[in-house]
Amino acid sequence: GLDLYLSHANTKDIRIIVSGLKRLEQGDFSVRLGVEFKDERDQIVTTFNNIIPKLKEHLRMSSALGVAEEVQQSLLPNSDPTLGGFEIAGTSLYCEETGGDYYDFIQINEERLAVVVGDVSGHGVSSALLMATARALVMLRASMPGSIASIMNDVNKYLSRDTSHTGNFMTFFYCERQAMSQEIRWVRAGHDPALMYKPDSDEFEELKGKGVSFGLDDTFEYEEYQRRLEADQVILIGTDRIWEMRNERGE
Repeated sequence: GLDLYLSHANTKDIRIIVSGLKRLEQGDFSVRLGVEFKDERDQIVTTFNNIIPKLKEHLRMSSALGVAEEVQQSLLPNSDPTLGGFEIAGTSLYCEETGGDYYDFIQINEERLAVVVGDVSGHGVSSALLMATARALVMLRASMPGSIASIMNDVNKYLSRDTSHTGNFMTFFYCERQAMSQEIRWVRAGHDPALMYKPDSDEFEELKGKGVSFGLDDTFEYEEYQRRLEADQVILIGTDRIWEMRNERGE
């Protein structure tokens, strides 16, 4: 009699737990276990009840990261451009689901091409949306008359309006080339200087220039820089993770 009663009671409690697990499996995050054992099994119940909100938040974050990743990947070029006198290529590898790195090739006309590289502060959906906004502003403004310094001034002015209350910002490097020309022009907005490799002397030179990141000061006036190129010289425009890489000797 008593053993049978205890067996039925335990079976009922287990059924409650199994029912809760099935509801969770079906996506019901409102489920909570109200059973009490008065022994070590109560730890299982407590853990189950505590982990539900964390699982819900984790899935929400995963969904948000998935949206951000989709937005970011859609912004990146799907092929390398052609421009007379230059060989141009770009790539981006994310070590996480999302990152703030951005690069693009903006074909202003048949003779002019802008290569841009940016890095948005933070991660997730907000960074992806800021990146999309910056891309749209740069592409639109680059299609209009004016110096590349004026392009950067206008983009920064409008982008700062969106970031003034968020604290977000974006570093940017704008480099423009013209077909068969031996000169490049660039503007730097808080981004790491580009590297130029000169094979004839086996030396590196930095393409520097003063300029604050987009979104920090809407009144800042950017400066344009230019330089003459020689045959076989290589220019690398990267983001912060590139400069942190080391070889086996730590160099």
